[in-house]
Amino acid sequence: MSEKSIYQLFKKVCDDQPEKLAYTFKSGDSWVEKTWKDTGEECKHISKALIALGLEHGDKVDILSNTRYEWVALDFGIVSAGGATVGIYASNLAEDCAYIINHSDAKIVFVENQEQLDKIIAIKDQLDNLEHVVMIEGNPQGHDNAMNWAAFIAKSEETTDAVFEERAGKIKEDDLAALVYTSGTTGVPKGVMISNGNLLFASESSGQCLPLKSTYITLLFLPLAHVFARLIIHFSMRGGCAVAFAEGMDKIVENLKEIQPQYFASVPRIYEKVYEKITTGAQDSGGLKEKIFNFAISTGHAVSELQQNKKPIPAGLALKRKLANKLVFSKIQAALGGRVVFAISGAAPFNVVVAKFFHACGISILEGLGMTENTSFTNVNRIDNNRFGTVGQTGPGIEQKIAPDGEVLFRGPNNMLGYYKNPEATAETIDKDGWLYTGDVGEIDEDGFLKITDRKKDLIITAGGKNIAPQRVEKIISSSRYINQAVAYGDKKKFLSAVVTLDQEQVEAWATAQGIQFDNWEELVKDNRVVELIDNEVNAQNQFLASFESIKKIIILPHEFTIESGELTPSMKIKRKAVVENNKKRFEALYTD
Repeated sequence: MSEKSIYQLFKKVCDDQPEKLAYTFKSGDSWVEKTWKDTGEECKHISKALIALGLEHGDKVDILSNTRYEWVALDFGIVSAGGATVGIYASNLAEDCAYIINHSDAKIVFVENQEQLDKIIAIKDQLDNLEHVVMIEGNPQGHDNAMNWAAFIAKSEETTDAVFEERAGKIKEDDLAALVYTSGTTGVPKGVMISNGNLLFASESSGQCLPLKSTYITLLFLPLAHVFARLIIHFSMRGGCAVAFAEGMDKIVENLKEIQPQYFASVPRIYEKVYEKITTGAQDSGGLKEKIFNFAISTGHAVSELQQNKKPIPAGLALKRKLANKLVFSKIQAALGGRVVFAISGAAPFNVVVAKFFHACGISILEGLGMTENTSFTNVNRIDNNRFGTVGQTGPGIEQKIAPDGEVLFRGPNNMLGYYKNPEATAETIDKDGWLYTGDVGEIDEDGFLKITDRKKDLIITAGGKNIAPQRVEKIISSSRYINQAVAYGDKKKFLSAVVTLDQEQVEAWATAQGIQFDNWEELVKDNRVVELIDNEVNAQNQFLASFESIKKIIILPHEFTIESGELTPSMKIKRKAVVENNKKRFEALYTD
């Protein structure tokens, strides 16, 4: 790794391929293209404007916005001026924004639009250190110190190139590049300090694991406030690949067909929703269509198993695979753009059944592992060495081991500098020898493949002394087409129970087919026939669990867990503690009979 700062890598890429496509985004009905030369010049203007506003080396700048081109341009502009970027999820409530802005000591905040600016206006009296607010889109209303994007960029004229270059030249590997606030599944968010060196190393190590070509393009729809998305930006830049920004989560399917990416990264839930839509659609079609689909999947699984074991594919099976591809798989591949070489799944456990299904269809979804504290990368499966149910081997330069109590530990240049203003928590997470304690429980096989079995704090110990990994139980239960989310409960109890949310589309379709009359969703969920359906589904999944792991009783909710209810993090992880607390009385009632 020859670069000593993100600026050095960014400048090298811009200088080496100035006319090559760097980023593209939708404006109206057309895609706007930005070359590396365009991006380099715009980021330089941003850096100079920030310096004019008083940005000093090491200052933090907050961005309250959804994923978009300007987010990335701002990030490079901030770090090139010696600052550190602090992302705030656009879904955060005003009070949550106040905490991050104050805790990060930000004097400058960028907001995406008036909706986000209104949050700043609502908490204005709490933000004593905030000096400048810049709105990316439109003209600000209701805030005296807010300026629009054009006025901000015009400030760049007040800083000379020499001043900018001197500032950029002083940046070191250990200088702070990002302050990433954890989603807070267990309490108040902590600010994770990510250095220039952390991001440079993580992008290089991950880049050595995955087959990137400079002709590739990816579609990005993950939130840039999450370090996983930031890593994809740096990983792609290092590989000389272009990044297209999705218009929004509701436009992913449309944008995939337009961009036709060779790779993309996602959280597991997106892949699982696609899987559910494909499989339930085939089942509901019935007749010849379902038979053709089942033939194709059966053929694909046979080929996949041979590929996994690195064995040759017999001629007869290869012919059947060609037919399956023509009849079924080509359509599934086309839905993802038709050119996908590999996809990445991270940020949460990936269902093995779903991974095997896509591989059978000729689409490699490579599960990896990372957390905010290690710059979102430690492990990933390789396209030619993929073991389902594991997160793969470590990237070059990263060490892993299992502690005596089963906790997974990592050491490497990707480990964070520490938690901002929290040396006690830092000392609890990284020991004197540099090992980071992840909180995950796992196993490492003889070839170095890591399997995560659960979160250490989430383990359920029943009244009978049995240790249960709830995430495994929940994954199996929620594999039913009718169940959307599940959280298991039963610490110090005689048996396990669970609270589940339902797939409204699937349940309503089933009810209509059964001739069940209903006026609204809440009414349908309470219908005894629906309750019986879900009970039967849970009992069917229980056969894949040991007796002490099986779910004996359930609570059916008429709504999903959401960010707004406090039961999901902005990165779509379930806040187990919040779900249990919100349903505490319902759970306890299950054990009083």
